[in-house]
Amino acid sequence: MSATPFAPSARSIAFRLAYIACLAVIFILATGLIDGGAGVGSTQAITQPIFPIANALPGLLLATLLLVLSRRPLLSFGIAFVLEALVYAVNALKVSNLNTPLMPADFRMLGQLRRGGLKLLGSYLPASPWPYLALLVAVGIIVLAWRKEMPLFARRTRGRRLICGTALVLLLGTLLAGMPGWTRIYGGRHLWLEPWSAQATAEHSGLVSSLVMFHLHQGHARKKPDPAAAQQLITRADPGLRERLQAATNPGERPDIVVVQSESFFDPSIMKGYEDVDLTPNLHRLAAEGESGALHVPTYGGGTIRTEFEVLTGLSLRYFDDLQFPYLQMSHKVVPSMVRVLRSHGYETVALHGNDPGFWNRNTAFRAIGFDRFVSRSSFPALAAMDGQYMADSAMTDEIMAQLKDAGPPQFLFAISIEAHGPYDVPPADAAQRDAIPVPGGVTGKNKLELQNYLYHMQHADQELGRLAELLAHRERPTLLLFYGDHLPALTDTYNVTGFVDGKDMLSQAGVWLLVDPRNPTAAKQESLASWMLPGRLLEQAGVRDDAYFALTQVIAPQLAALTRAPGAPPASEDHDEQTADKDMANVALLRMKGKLDPLLPHAEVQTAQARGTHVDSLEQAEPAGVQQ
Repeated sequence: MSATPFAPSARSIAFRLAYIACLAVIFILATGLIDGGAGVGSTQAITQPIFPIANALPGLLLATLLLVLSRRPLLSFGIAFVLEALVYAVNALKVSNLNTPLMPADFRMLGQLRRGGLKLLGSYLPASPWPYLALLVAVGIIVLAWRKEMPLFARRTRGRRLICGTALVLLLGTLLAGMPGWTRIYGGRHLWLEPWSAQATAEHSGLVSSLVMFHLHQGHARKKPDPAAAQQLITRADPGLRERLQAATNPGERPDIVVVQSESFFDPSIMKGYEDVDLTPNLHRLAAEGESGALHVPTYGGGTIRTEFEVLTGLSLRYFDDLQFPYLQMSHKVVPSMVRVLRSHGYETVALHGNDPGFWNRNTAFRAIGFDRFVSRSSFPALAAMDGQYMADSAMTDEIMAQLKDAGPPQFLFAISIEAHGPYDVPPADAAQRDAIPVPGGVTGKNKLELQNYLYHMQHADQELGRLAELLAHRERPTLLLFYGDHLPALTDTYNVTGFVDGKDMLSQAGVWLLVDPRNPTAAKQESLASWMLPGRLLEQAGVRDDAYFALTQVIAPQLAALTRAPGAPPASEDHDEQTADKDMANVALLRMKGKLDPLLPHAEVQTAQARGTHVDSLEQAEPAGVQQ
């Protein structure tokens, strides 16, 4: 059913243009209103109009395209505004949980919804019915506008609609593709851009402008490695590097290696109110029997694969600005990693995770990184224990022990826990135990419940750490155990109430790492490391000391460890020597990713060619390593 067109006087060119211009102004002001940023509010429309206009421009282009297609202005601007409002709603959820705004790479998560992500990410949606009712009302208004609003112009326009529509599609397409022409508006010369702070950029330039600017910046600011700078670092590190490179690695029996990446694990004693409370007794007991310390990781509250990628590859994401979710951006079949080094020494390599293997694209990424097998949720026992929303850490410990064999080649097990994953409003299996956990003063209501829920699961992780170490100590074969937390839990509101002992903000806090031989305790040793330095430390303790890159990470560790921080954290201060080492290490990492570093590195006097030949990749043929940047 088509509506009757306007009378000729109402369809004059001047009227139509004025009508559309009024809608555009309203759209710009409404976008600034829901944005809430200091630079794009209605008060800035006169003093710096470029800021609110640029922030609304992508939505205006979409609205204009819809107008060309539908001929209905209210309908077109309404659809564009509702879609824009949905982006802002998702941004609000991310900020409330992770304290950082949306980034372009976040939209890659849409592809994860059908790979186990819908259940996990959907659990963060608000419980209140009002947002969903508002969305239904908006959809109802759009449907009403479609049926009742009269077209603003005729259906047949002698090709003018086709020309305008094509031009708008091309404009939007070039914007989405990140074509460099858009930098004239979004290049940072006219708007506020802080490449190191998405939060400050969004506050001053608006969320939409921030998304566009980071999209353009990350797409056209890719670093090119400088082999000469990399060689300078390697030359300066040469004495320590050669000391670590040993031709004869451990001549005895190779130890099995178990790595536990514990979901959201950290030591709560860094929070004010828990300074004198020991909530991780097993962690502290084992730290007295091996190596441990603060662990600087590249994420906060989520983004597990950022820490995971660094631990498995030894590459710092600090040097790859456009790799926010590395597993979702891999394009090559082979990526350099600790896993491949261990395979070259005869290890069987197994990843273990009690969740959907497709989430975070792990099934594909783990093949590229070099794992022989990936044991995921479907391979766990059907009655594996659950606690809260996810598989219990006790079930993961059981599966680790089931996978370890006392005969055959040495084994490397990389286990990823999930029990302590957020959100933290899901009732646990034992509510009484949860309710008995003390909380600092001032933490009340919803924050108290979420903190207690988290600590309930975190204490289970600590208990399972103790149980796993005890089981490994009684195995027939020697076993190294590396345990670390991937990031702090997303308890943003609670941290704002309590604060931290060191006086720094939540994005600057470090987690924990622990490396022990449960069968042969040693004197305690503490050192702060970054997550990308853990594989070098683990290989060294396992007696695998013929990989020069991983040895280099140990030589450079004292200078660079504290520079690794979550996105949006205040940059760490660097003296001249640290700045030089940091820049040179960036070139080393870029060359490593491109498979061009080896000719610059020294080598052990005797290569382990025989060992390297004992374990040939069965999943793919070797080719240059890399990640799509």
